[in-house]
Amino acid sequence: IPGNAGDFPSEESFHTFIEQALCLFIGETSYKDSLSPFGIRMVDRLTGKPVHLDISDLPMKNGTITNRNKFILGPSGSGKSFFTNHMVRQYYEQGTHVLLVDTGNSYQGLCNLIHARTHGEDGIYFTYEEDNPIAFNPFYVEDGIFDIEKKESIKTLILTLWKRDDEPPTRAEEVALSNAVNLFLEKIRRDSSIKPSFDTFYEFIRDEYQDILKEKRTREKDFDVWGFLNVLEPYYKGGEYDFLLNSDRQLDLLGKRFIVFELDNIRDNKVLLPIVTIIIMETFISKMRKLKGIRKIILIEECWKALASANMSNYIRYLFKTVRKFFGEAVVVTQEVEDIISSPIVKGTIINNSDCKILLDQRKYMNKFDEIQTLLGLTDKERAQILSINMANNPSRKYKEVWIGLGGSQSAVYATEVSLEEYVCYTTEETEKLELMRLTEKLGGNIELAIRQLADSKRSQVKGIGIT
Repeated sequence: IPGNAGDFPSEESFHTFIEQALCLFIGETSYKDSLSPFGIRMVDRLTGKPVHLDISDLPMKNGTITNRNKFILGPSGSGKSFFTNHMVRQYYEQGTHVLLVDTGNSYQGLCNLIHARTHGEDGIYFTYEEDNPIAFNPFYVEDGIFDIEKKESIKTLILTLWKRDDEPPTRAEEVALSNAVNLFLEKIRRDSSIKPSFDTFYEFIRDEYQDILKEKRTREKDFDVWGFLNVLEPYYKGGEYDFLLNSDRQLDLLGKRFIVFELDNIRDNKVLLPIVTIIIMETFISKMRKLKGIRKIILIEECWKALASANMSNYIRYLFKTVRKFFGEAVVVTQEVEDIISSPIVKGTIINNSDCKILLDQRKYMNKFDEIQTLLGLTDKERAQILSINMANNPSRKYKEVWIGLGGSQSAVYATEVSLEEYVCYTTEETEKLELMRLTEKLGGNIELAIRQLADSKRSQVKGIGIT
């Protein structure tokens, strides 16, 4: 207490030089707000005081980190999806383009709220249901301009439909396919009456391109047109997957700032998953390169395991190594220690290129924590901080703690403590999510009003049992 030095015990004081005395102040301070205008709102774990925290820009500026990528580890129930909801909402509100790849509908509430607030202009939610399957149109661009990367993504997509992982295309097949894509795109550019879609591309190959190949005297063994059409027939009208690449929604995702791809229903589908993941990566890479000076973030939840296939591994490596050059962030979230140990992509690419590491309650992994410490390169001090998470929480406050480490040189434990309105929006508890969905439907789709009513109801219940 200032001015109370007279009560300080003499046996706990000594004479020293001011420089050495100041060294002792480091451990005797409360959390400080970041000076950066960008950041997220967390809470001091001891006092409950709100803290403005920048884990992206300021650490880059002062050299604490060399990239903005993040690796998040937390077992089921530790609050990691709740924390990521809290983080991406604040990123979005500060102008960031957010693309989320999820399994488990963790971001449905937040996405629906953004969709309602923007009157359908933003908050785009893609999911697969039998009566409403996920659908795209890779041949549609709003401005009608197909740049090199868009052309390459279309070629990669068609190669994925055509060839298996263990069946690489020949050079002649690659050239023939590239020519077909370029000629088709030129055709739709000249003739605006043609609707760009997979169906019209298929018909172009069937009705026109084979004649072009005959004129060029392309041999069947170099490019088997009928074999190609036969393999791609399931995606053409009348086929089993004719919905997938022929969406009627003329939706250009480049300008949408909050997009969620929910892949839980197709995570084990060997046909749909590779196609959808290529479209996801193409969407983000397009944002990354075209949106100059605008922050963008891709967050991949548990489904990163599905994305780490032969087709996607190159995308993941490219993304984590180059996203920093385009004012972007790549974030991977996982819950299993075995995921880190077993995947060379996670060990070799994701962890090594993620200077910000975020860990939640690790008590379930207490016996395995030596492995985690070694893999993540944690110091003994950081280990002690992490294992202190949620060990002495204030029972009068509802929050969970999270450890954030930056570049191996700065780390601290913070609390994720939010309003009841935010809690209702972020919760991943199934019964609470259903309660919100039912009330939203009852109120004619007004999710914001539903959130407020549920929060008021919970507030009344808390007061009723005497907790303030």
